[in-house]
Amino acid sequence: MRISYVFLGAFLAIVQSAFAEVASPPVLEPLKQQAQAAQLSAEFLTRFSYKPVPLDDALSARIMDRFIQSLDPDHALFLQADIDRFMSDRNEIDDAIERKNLDIPFAIFNVYAKRVVDRMNFARDLLKQDFDFGAQENFSVLRDKAPWPQSEAESNELWRKRVKSDWLRLKLGGKTDAAIRETLDKRYANALQRAYKYKSDDVFQSFMNAYTTSTDPHTDYFGATASADFNIAMKLSLVGIGASLQERDDYTTIRELVPGGPAQLSGKLSVGDRITGVGQGKNGAIKEVVGTRLDEVVQMIRGKKGTVVRLDILPADAGADATHRIISLVRDKISLEKQAAQKAVLSVKVGEATRKIGVITLPAFYEDFEARRKGDKDYRSASRDVRKLLDELKQEKVDSVLIDMRNNGGGSLKEAIDLTGLFIGSGPVVQQRDSDGKVAVSSADFPAPVWTGPVGVLINRGSASASEIFAAAIQDYGRGVIVGEPSFGKGTVQTVVNLDEVVRNSKPEFGDLKVTIAQFFRINGGTTQLHGVTPDISLPSFSDPARFGETSYDNALPWAQIKPATYKPIGTITALLPTLQRRHEARVESNPDFQRLLEDIADVEAQRNKGVVSLNEAERRRELTAREIRMKSRAQAGDGANTGEDDGLRANERSLSADIAIENARKNAKDVLLDEAAAILADEADLQEGVVKAATGQSENTEGK
Repeated sequence: MRISYVFLGAFLAIVQSAFAEVASPPVLEPLKQQAQAAQLSAEFLTRFSYKPVPLDDALSARIMDRFIQSLDPDHALFLQADIDRFMSDRNEIDDAIERKNLDIPFAIFNVYAKRVVDRMNFARDLLKQDFDFGAQENFSVLRDKAPWPQSEAESNELWRKRVKSDWLRLKLGGKTDAAIRETLDKRYANALQRAYKYKSDDVFQSFMNAYTTSTDPHTDYFGATASADFNIAMKLSLVGIGASLQERDDYTTIRELVPGGPAQLSGKLSVGDRITGVGQGKNGAIKEVVGTRLDEVVQMIRGKKGTVVRLDILPADAGADATHRIISLVRDKISLEKQAAQKAVLSVKVGEATRKIGVITLPAFYEDFEARRKGDKDYRSASRDVRKLLDELKQEKVDSVLIDMRNNGGGSLKEAIDLTGLFIGSGPVVQQRDSDGKVAVSSADFPAPVWTGPVGVLINRGSASASEIFAAAIQDYGRGVIVGEPSFGKGTVQTVVNLDEVVRNSKPEFGDLKVTIAQFFRINGGTTQLHGVTPDISLPSFSDPARFGETSYDNALPWAQIKPATYKPIGTITALLPTLQRRHEARVESNPDFQRLLEDIADVEAQRNKGVVSLNEAERRRELTAREIRMKSRAQAGDGANTGEDDGLRANERSLSADIAIENARKNAKDVLLDEAAAILADEADLQEGVVKAATGQSENTEGK
């Protein structure tokens, strides 16, 4: 799936000259190596992509549209006059890239940054007045296809409603007018200050995202920071101090300490402590970082293993004038265990019996490529971790294994193949067709399956790429039941190309390209492209297929089909599916948790289709009262799950302890879909046991269990 660089553009708009006295943000200019990197990328993409797209006027227009949309996705920032002015260069970007000239996107971004400053000051000025919450008016929350404001007056009216909506949410959350003014003023001020911190790398990353995704939805450009984050995600490790950081009121704040990391083992840091300065080595000068961008502070704290970093710490809850302390930590390798495969065992009643269902949650198909290349026999990978967990689950004598791949966006293709081998042993897993039309079959090569019992895969719209390869193979072999909603629909293969290596550059300047090089096909000959993997048993979802998934891209490859690979189904799940479906339908019909989930999904879909929220306080309070009554009835029925009341605050506007409490409550809330998937797996184990007994001559009424 595509990795996006996120800007503040979602909710920013403009006024022209009303705040001329406010200092303009810095004018950003392209660097020489950025223009070279863009030109190198163009050469590579037009020659070596799976479906090369010529860099011409047509592509130039798409790049321009995507770049502007990335900055102002809600069409609440630029005026139509700005857009008209930008469009005069709509067909010139291709020529500019070839000339190694990036003035066009940088000029657009500089206008963007100025509009951010203007509009945030306008929003803050609105806080000095009162709002009439008795008026009957609405605020549109879906503006990605709305026209840009035609005039300054129209933009002002749009932003009056936006600020009024923010105010009303806080008011309904129980905040006083004084507290609301303080909260929103700080919110808009923070957005204002971030506009002064943009750098040329931000502009270039955003522009290159627009360029690469205009050629293909899953082609990406990685600058230095994005490339480092990608490598960390694949290796599940980094070198640092082992602390999760968050920006709160200009301070870099400790949100979490990684168990076993240098920060936690030192005993010198606590959650809530604020980092005000960073120094390198035992004697290096400490550089103040108050007000510094979080990503820059993170880069200062990371470093080589065994080196020293010194931190100037302002203790949690201490005043700004309180005594600081300097601590020294030795950087070490930090394993990101929370992002690794994990297991749990659920007990599920089936008739009079209790089935133990092993659940393995796999967030991504990670693999430490570098360690594997160096011959490290203990290199970290998803399939290796899952194999260990399967061995543990066998020791715990589980009846079925459920692989939870919800929101698993993919990763290493090799890991998807090896993971499939854990359940089928050996055999074809996926077919790949390259740009020349050649088809290669990739197979698992295990002497025998690690797990031979009942298996299932839980997927959702966020399950993509490698997740779809695995789920499709399990389905095609009849090896297990696929449960959930149709997956993302990404049927393409990417590789990462280091541009510096391509041109034999001795120093890292040009970044990396993640390029689509092939399309993958199921062993049955079909592809998951666009269609995704269709589950055997469907579960409901909050996702919106029109806005999330391969079908939401206007330049996605079409669905296709090739010859099936030579393989033989090895499971009996197909014959059991009708019974599994009947049991599922009967169970959820009488399951109050499941029915409440359906109610919540219906509410979200209704609001989504409505596209607007009322700015009338009485109307909103009636909606709130109806929701509170529903939640109260749920509590009386024994549903103790977190109600998720909307306090109108953003994460960094609450106290850290309150925000962590909310996060933990969400993590610990009842997972209705997982529980139902486990029940389906319990049924699968029950039915397969009946098949075995029938085959051996033992009588068993499986449907009556």
